[in-house]
Amino acid sequence: MTDRLDPIAASLGDVLRRRGLRLSVAESCTGGWLAKVITDIPGSSDWFDRGFVTYSDQSKQEMLGVLATTLAAEGAVSEAVVGEMAAGAISYSRGQVAIAISGIAGPGGGTRDKPVGTVWFAWALPDTAPLTRCLQFAGDRGEVRHQA
Repeated sequence: MTDRLDPIAASLGDVLRRRGLRLSVAESCTGGWLAKVITDIPGSSDWFDRGFVTYSDQSKQEMLGVLATTLAAEGAVSEAVVGEMAAGAISYSRGQVAIAISGIAGPGGGTRDKPVGTVWFAWALPDTAPLTRCLQFAGDRGEVRHQA
């Protein structure tokens, strides 16, 4: 499955390299898969700074500065939290671009408002509000994580 992601990661790397930018990622439901796909690309050390795998709420707070009040009010799988994750990835790294992912891969954990397959994404640059998007993926745990 990873081979289908390699061209996307390589294209991202080409853009970042040309612009002299470095990427940091903050992942929850993907558990480091995004960083793995990125580091599969030869030369990614030119444009990839680091990845944060923040699966627990506590790790999101400690490693990325996500506010406990945001987690309590919105839940870990939310626009507000993924935005704070992306901002934290920039603040706690040498990256100028960040991607954050938080979702419900299943098979459990879903609710009526946030069913299994709900995944929030955020992209951030320094001193700008993160761009966020929520997608709903179908499939089992591995398929949801791969699509994310």
